[in-house]
Amino acid sequence: MSNTTYQRPPLTGLRVLEFAGLAPGPFAGMLLADYGATVLRLDRAPAHRSGAPSDQLTRRKTSICVNMKSASGLALIKKLIPNLDVLIDPFRPGVLEKAGLGPEDVLLKLNPRLIVARMTGFRRDGKYSAMAGHDINYIAVSGVLSLFGRKGEKPYPPGNLMGDFAGGGAICFIGILLALLAREKSGTGQVVEANMVDGSAILATMPRLGMKSQVWGAERGTNMLDGGAPFYDTYETKDGKYAAVGAIEPQFWAALLKGLELKPSDLPGDRNDKADWPKIRDFFAEVFKKKTRDEWASIFDGTDACCTPVLTQQELEAQGFDQRPAVTLKSSPGLAIHEGEDSRPAAVGQGIGVEGSGWIPRGLKAGDGGEETLAMWTGWSKGRQFVDEDGLLGWKDSAKL
Repeated sequence: MSNTTYQRPPLTGLRVLEFAGLAPGPFAGMLLADYGATVLRLDRAPAHRSGAPSDQLTRRKTSICVNMKSASGLALIKKLIPNLDVLIDPFRPGVLEKAGLGPEDVLLKLNPRLIVARMTGFRRDGKYSAMAGHDINYIAVSGVLSLFGRKGEKPYPPGNLMGDFAGGGAICFIGILLALLAREKSGTGQVVEANMVDGSAILATMPRLGMKSQVWGAERGTNMLDGGAPFYDTYETKDGKYAAVGAIEPQFWAALLKGLELKPSDLPGDRNDKADWPKIRDFFAEVFKKKTRDEWASIFDGTDACCTPVLTQQELEAQGFDQRPAVTLKSSPGLAIHEGEDSRPAAVGQGIGVEGSGWIPRGLKAGDGGEETLAMWTGWSKGRQFVDEDGLLGWKDSAKL
């Protein structure tokens, strides 16, 4: 049993209104919820109209449905603003303003302590600001997409991890935390502007600066960390799986060769000569195919060869891999992702888990649990302060406002 005395998660008591969107906005909201914030998603259509929700980043959130274009819906949102700490805006530029919820002229006047986190793909003031786009477009114009790919091949997108999640939602989350710190000093909120062009570009700081040196200055796929070096690459194994090698330093390289039962003289070239990298890689490719991935894993386990198995998400789920919050806070833990009790070893610095263990996309139906959240935040109840019209909530006496 753990003797740790836990405080509440660090964002406990924080009230967040998240306008429904896809990927980056919901991810930022989910991170806030993982560390104790209460997050209410505002959907624009009830479940029976919108169909199955596609947003899976819903851990610990609730939902209400509000028509932003109706007088009663807009009135309800405005009445709610003074009760909030954070509002997440996932829309393209101009949407909030057109709805009558401009951050500077409306929202911050209703609540000077409010933090309005705005998440766009392209820069709000940039060349592409009025255009539609997806992750691949944002990282393309940031210069980041050009970094991914083998020599002589076209750039390939790394899923939507770099733009939507790392450069988008995670950076927006950081911006919200910075604004909360600033509010502690100033007493006032502010607008946080995040976009996936700048977010992904800052993540590529090292390769961008490395282009002025030998580290990253050559053609894509021929540099040390982009698949060019035989000591920093993946190799197929006998069973069609893969091993990852990152033996950059000389002592790690020596441990790798020892595990592969090779001497430097066995190699068809010099690892310090970049011209020899392709033939060393081809040689390694044949060596790794002599054993299965798990056989190689057994050989390198516990060594400093920097050689590990490439595990799939499906394998990790089958093994019961415990998903954990991104950062462990020992005395004020975030809420655990993997279901379990506080006393379990995996929960050190986490807290009690939730059903699903981080592998099952529960989703959140439009309208689920939101009225309870409104009651907790404001004391409002249906029929008194707000009404429900075919699944859409509105302020009861909006005509008098």
